[in-house]
Amino acid sequence: MPQQNIKFIAADMDGTLLNEHGKLDPEFFNLYERLEAQDIIFAAASGRQYYSLMETFSPLKDRMMFVAENGTLVMHKGQELYSCLLDTDAIKEIIKEARAIEGAHVVLCGKKSAYIETKDERALAEISKYYHRREQVEDLLAVEDEFIKVAICHFDGSQEKVNPSIDAKFGENYQVVVSAKIWLDVMNAEASKGAAIKHLQNTLGFTYEQTMSFGDYLNDYEMLKESYHSYAMENAHPKLKEIARFGAPSNADAGVFQVLEKLLA
Repeated sequence: MPQQNIKFIAADMDGTLLNEHGKLDPEFFNLYERLEAQDIIFAAASGRQYYSLMETFSPLKDRMMFVAENGTLVMHKGQELYSCLLDTDAIKEIIKEARAIEGAHVVLCGKKSAYIETKDERALAEISKYYHRREQVEDLLAVEDEFIKVAICHFDGSQEKVNPSIDAKFGENYQVVVSAKIWLDVMNAEASKGAAIKHLQNTLGFTYEQTMSFGDYLNDYEMLKESYHSYAMENAHPKLKEIARFGAPSNADAGVFQVLEKLLA
C-alpha cells in the first residue's frame, strides 16, 4: 500500500487530467485498475456534464465515481450520492440577466439533460464538447427538470464580459465561478467540487489527510482546500498555486499520471 495512505483521489479534467488537446491518455485505464486494486477511489471532478464524463470513461462508467457539473452532482455506479440544486426562481432571473449580455450563450443544466436556446454555430460546437446530452428549446424559461447549474459561454472572456454583471447581481447569494476562459457557472451557494468532496468524506469515511486532488482553475479552489494532498498543475491559475500544498507537472506533460505513478511505485 502506498505509504501516504491515500483513500480518495479527485482530478479535474480540462487542463488537468486531459492533455493539451483535451484528450484522455488511454494509459489512464491501466492506472485506474492499479488504484482500484489498492482500494483507492478515483473520481473525475469536472465542470462537465455527467453524461459527457460517462462517455469519456465509458469502459469504467459502471465502476467509477463522477463529481460532475462542478460538484453539483455526484454519481457512482449509476446511483446519485449527492446533488445540490438551484431554485427555479433564481434560474429565471439568472437566465434573464445572461440574455441581456451581448454575445453570451446560456446552457441550463438539469439532471436529465442540458438545455440551450442559442443557434450560434460556434457556440453549439463549444457547448457540445462538454454537454453530450442536450436539448434545443425555444425558451429556457419554460423547461421543466431539476436544475443544478446555469453555465454561460462568452468567446470574448467570461471574466471580462459575464462575471461583472452576473457576480454583482447573484454573487452574494449564489456561487458564481469563472470555470474557464470563456465559461462562467452559477450554482447553489453551497455548491463546489470541495463541498461534494467534503460530503463524500463524511459519508464514505475517508479523511482530509487521505484525500488527494489535482486542479488547474478557479473552480478547483475549494476541492484543493478540502484535500491535504492538494496539487496545482504547472499550467494552473496563479491563485491555485498559492493554496496548493504541492505542484504537479503540466497536463501536457501528463502531470497527474507522473504523481500517481510515484504514489503507486
